[in-house]
Amino acid sequence: MRYHTPRSFSDAATIAEASTGTLRFLAGGTDVLVQMRAGMVQPDDLIDLKHIPGVDRITPTPEGGWRIGVAVPGIVLGAHEGLLRDWPGVVEGMNLVGSTQVQGRATLAGNLCNGSPAADSVPGMVAAGAVVTVTGPKGDRDLPVEQVPTGPGRTSLAKGEVISAITLPPRGKNGGDAYLRFIPRTEMDIAVVGCAVNLRLDGDRIVEARVALGAVAPTVILSEAAAKAIIGTTLGEAALAALAKAAEAAAKPISDKRGTKEFRIEVAGVLARRAAQIAYDRAKGLKA
Repeated sequence: MRYHTPRSFSDAATIAEASTGTLRFLAGGTDVLVQMRAGMVQPDDLIDLKHIPGVDRITPTPEGGWRIGVAVPGIVLGAHEGLLRDWPGVVEGMNLVGSTQVQGRATLAGNLCNGSPAADSVPGMVAAGAVVTVTGPKGDRDLPVEQVPTGPGRTSLAKGEVISAITLPPRGKNGGDAYLRFIPRTEMDIAVVGCAVNLRLDGDRIVEARVALGAVAPTVILSEAAAKAIIGTTLGEAALAALAKAAEAAAKPISDKRGTKEFRIEVAGVLARRAAQIAYDRAKGLKA
């Protein structure tokens, strides 16, 4: 195995493009190192991104959003006052990834690129409208988070490309978001269903919304129908019922040992209702 410690993302992309064998990037390592120890993968080239300046930082963007380095661990994300204020739903999702020990290493970028439909951090980023910067042999390009995973364990990144940052947009006034999941145990389990809702109000009325569902399809679903069900409403019972119905219709799960298809569809509707109410209350300043 060749172990690389590039000092820039362009150098990392050059190394990745030249690799002719099995390649893995190392940021937090909570997926890659476990897979290596289990014998699931033995990289010919392992590119450690932690030596690149800035990968461990969270910085404000000129527009008022946040740029998150690819090696920022969950424990740092969860303690950042600005992110907790602006995007509590994104932080909630990342806070559910693994144990306290895992939180000390796990990253948003790694959770995204692992390609799991049940990744807890991804629905919140999708609902927030987060964008990743991808660095490759031809330079940088920006990509919405929902376009990165293409299926379990697969991404849309081309050979030689690596995510170099994640950017959350400006929160803006009168906005709120939330993420909820259902798991069989009280903690440290894989989501049977996850749901994130992000919305913005004008007075009491919802004028913008994004609803993302996890663990109910090969990739996270961004449901336009679910968002439309609550836009223009004050989130009364009729709107919540319409939202639940739309979320159920959007869900395309399978049955497995963690839950049946029918159960997951029902839970998708329940979580959508609950997450929307939390996001609405946050937008009104009624809930931390």
